Amino acid sequence: MSRQESLDALRKKIDQVDEKIVGLLNERALLARRIGQAKSLEKEEVYVPSREKEILQRLPSLNRGPLQEEALRSIYREVLSASRSVEAPIRIAYFGPEATFTHMAAREKFGSSATLISLPSIADVFQEVSQQRADYGVVPIENSTEGAVTHTLDMLVEAEVRICAEIFLEIHLNVLSRSGRFEEIRRIVSHAQALAQCRRWLASHCPRLKVEETASTAQAAQTALQDGTAAAIASGMAKDYYGLEVVAANVEDHANNTTRFLVIGDHEPRPSGDDKTSIVFSVKDEVGILHRMLEPFARNRINLTKIESRPLKQKAWEYLFFLDFAGHIREPRVQKAIKKLEKSCIFIKVLGSYPSGL
Repeated sequence: MSRQESLDALRKKIDQVDEKIVGLLNERALLARRIGQAKSLEKEEVYVPSREKEILQRLPSLNRGPLQEEALRSIYREVLSASRSVEAPIRIAYFGPEATFTHMAAREKFGSSATLISLPSIADVFQEVSQQRADYGVVPIENSTEGAVTHTLDMLVEAEVRICAEIFLEIHLNVLSRSGRFEEIRRIVSHAQALAQCRRWLASHCPRLKVEETASTAQAAQTALQDGTAAAIASGMAKDYYGLEVVAANVEDHANNTTRFLVIGDHEPRPSGDDKTSIVFSVKDEVGILHRMLEPFARNRINLTKIESRPLKQKAWEYLFFLDFAGHIREPRVQKAIKKLEKSCIFIKVLGSYPSGL
């Protein structure tokens, strides 16, 4: 058999496989539609984080190669997104213009079949979800380099929403400009968090350039597009979206730079078997109170994964404590720990129990 005949034969086999894939995808979509109808009758949510996690965690055991696991997961995220859209339309509000990292996180979690709604502030995202104009919202909560996003912490206390899921996104920052030539740059623009995440690179490579803050990395990219002497620090997505050139790639100071995002909604996800719970509380100002507030978790063998404090706006030198721990609020040991903690609290609020991020 000639080389050309061999290629033709292989391509014909690929065509046959594609026919099977399309048929199976539509068979899956029909099943998803029936599930959507059943959920509607029982008034259940279309997006079920625990079920999504179960599907994605099962993929490695099904994968025999040569597809890499991450490639298979990316494919399935779109399969899940398309299946949800067959069940019912889903609207996702997110903080920032298009091509920000929050936009990337929303697209990563919900895929291209969801309707993504850009909003100018974190407070707007919370309000859109609270007023049920959006099914879910996506907001940043913390960065591995720069720490907590305080606006999100404040809104979690004030708003009547639940944390439904979390997303971890690796953050790679690029210096982008219209021409891609470093010698033409007179100023660097970006969001304060992005500038902080590449502080050492800026000091080393651009010590004499003016550095300016913008409302978002996407706004920085827009500025660079309009002004040939400005360079933006932004995502690779912003490069493609705004048609910019790369001056320098991966300028973040830490290679493992990661941002955690929250999905907020109006319901509590069911347990997945690998969950996280977030709470916020304030305590009486007494000797040994910090020890007493953590003791119930140690006694019930609950692993604390994060603790963060924020000053109370109404009273000087008094604080709110944000706590993340392993487990779901429906677990007896968690309920026991919370009940014990309540005795030392002036205020306590369960922010949500949700599947731990993949």
